[in-house]
Amino acid sequence: MEKKQFKAESKRLLDMMINSIYTHKEIFLRELISNASDATDKLYYNAMQAGNAGLSRDDLTITVEPDKEARTLTVTDKGIGMTPDELENNLGTIAQSGSLAFKQEHNLDSDVDIIGQFGVGFYSAFMVAKKIVVLSKAAGSDKAFRWESDGADGYTIEEAEKADNGTEITLYIKDNTEDENYDEYLETYTLRNLIKKYSDYIRYPIVMPMPKSRDWEEGEEHDESEEYATTIENETVNSMVPVWKKTKAELGEKEYEEFYKAKFNDFEDPARCIHQNVEGVTTYTALMFIPSRTPFNYYSKDYEKGLQLYSNGVMIMEKCADLLPDYFSFVKGLVDSPDLSLNISREMLQHDRQLKSIAASLEKKIKSELLNMQRGDREKYESFFKNFGLQIKFGIYSSYGMKKDLLQDLLLYYSSSEKKPVTLDEYVGRMKESQPYIYYACGESTAKLDMLPQTELLKDKGFEILYLTDEIDEFALKSMRDYKEKEFRSVSDAALDVEDEAEKEEIKKTAEDNKSLFDFMKEHLGENVKEVRLSSRLKSHPVCLTSDGGISLEMEKVLNAMPGNEEKVKATRVLEINASHPIFAALTKAYAEDKEKAGKLTDILYAQASLIEGIAIEDPVAYANAVCSLLTDAQ
Repeated sequence: MEKKQFKAESKRLLDMMINSIYTHKEIFLRELISNASDATDKLYYNAMQAGNAGLSRDDLTITVEPDKEARTLTVTDKGIGMTPDELENNLGTIAQSGSLAFKQEHNLDSDVDIIGQFGVGFYSAFMVAKKIVVLSKAAGSDKAFRWESDGADGYTIEEAEKADNGTEITLYIKDNTEDENYDEYLETYTLRNLIKKYSDYIRYPIVMPMPKSRDWEEGEEHDESEEYATTIENETVNSMVPVWKKTKAELGEKEYEEFYKAKFNDFEDPARCIHQNVEGVTTYTALMFIPSRTPFNYYSKDYEKGLQLYSNGVMIMEKCADLLPDYFSFVKGLVDSPDLSLNISREMLQHDRQLKSIAASLEKKIKSELLNMQRGDREKYESFFKNFGLQIKFGIYSSYGMKKDLLQDLLLYYSSSEKKPVTLDEYVGRMKESQPYIYYACGESTAKLDMLPQTELLKDKGFEILYLTDEIDEFALKSMRDYKEKEFRSVSDAALDVEDEAEKEEIKKTAEDNKSLFDFMKEHLGENVKEVRLSSRLKSHPVCLTSDGGISLEMEKVLNAMPGNEEKVKATRVLEINASHPIFAALTKAYAEDKEKAGKLTDILYAQASLIEGIAIEDPVAYANAVCSLLTDAQ
């Protein structure tokens, strides 16, 4: 019997396929089962065209059978089978797609699921097999043929015996090596898990002979150490009908929840389920879930985002990162589409317009569902935002504000007046006509922010303040710049612009009368401050620090705390003094009578303003000595 040789380019492709194209050897089983499903689809389609309505899908089983002693794994289908020419064309020429040719010949549309590209997928089996034997009998033929190959050396085709139509593929599994354990592909437990992982939703029953335990029958001989007898029974190991292929009307909330917990290994019900069916230029079904809690590694480099990707019920990728933007990386779920372009193998997905179109549609759908949750179940949304709001804020910042329109309405910030988290839309809807900005304060906690000296004037005028407690918050707002044409303004910004004309005139006059004092204090503090001036924002507190420029005091702390940041940044500081506070009278008196004492008071006031802001003072000892000195002088 003459051995036929693969074409030169096919030899190179086979070697590349075995060693490079597939990143996980285990997917060979997915490929063989998908091919078996294709062959069965073709038989079923032809039967329906011929009016043979008596053919049942339940009878068209696909069998997966390991044999440890012989070191073989056999995949058998009852499909359309192959003629000698089809064996030659489909298996002799790598990347020849019998499935594709079948669809083109019959002008089949996307409603007919042909998922395989037989030539390429078939050869993935050589990753685990040293020899492959294919026994096939075409439907309607009285002859069967045997195709055999041990890899790139070539193949043989000869006539053989087979009772029924269909194809039987036998893999002779490789011996173990130091690096690879090929025995696992002969274990029923491993094979069953692989079928559940990749081929659970193939529409035909996938049957495996599975070991079952039973009680010993009376009189049956057995070793006393063997408590139970073991028998082998055929078992259907795939569920066949994907949950996401059912309509929403067919599914209850419990079914969604149980599917999520089983599929994504979570013990809590999801906060939201998103089931979407889209038909049009790009057709797909998506079943997505928003978790109720943050995964333990979510905010670490170990977390992998992405949705499972299926093509007609066959899993293509475990994590398709391109389907989710980083700011929605918390979403878990899957997408099933017949429109995806698969390049070389089902594992290598082309980055084509269909994928981008699906991703864009998913992004809009996720936002829409989050807004529905925010408006319809506020308590649940607030819980969601505690878990994943940081990621949404980072999405605004990392995009330099380009994703502002998409994400801004999802934000929540604690309100000084409402005493609870509010949206930006809710804030703007309550703004007074005289309020020029959306005011915010940044700090460690809402309790500490509520006591900030800089908030006094704003609260006195009845202006609402947003309390920002995440490090990313101010950076995100700076990237956004405004919301509904209302600019964001920090309570620590040098200019609040809330004084009326009478207040401005009074401040201006007092500042002019004390100009020499403020010049003295500025000179005494040197480069620590850009300016010392009279404050309009303070009511009961004596002093505060504000910033002038793009870098705020809070941003300075965040940036300088970053690991590896050797070049320290510094906000431009302004020291503001409350003229109505008793300390101001003491300061003016000291300036007139004792410049040294005025200098000590200046140092103390600057240190106190820094401490209020959570900024460490450079010389705590000097500060303590200055306070003690003034206390001694007061005796």
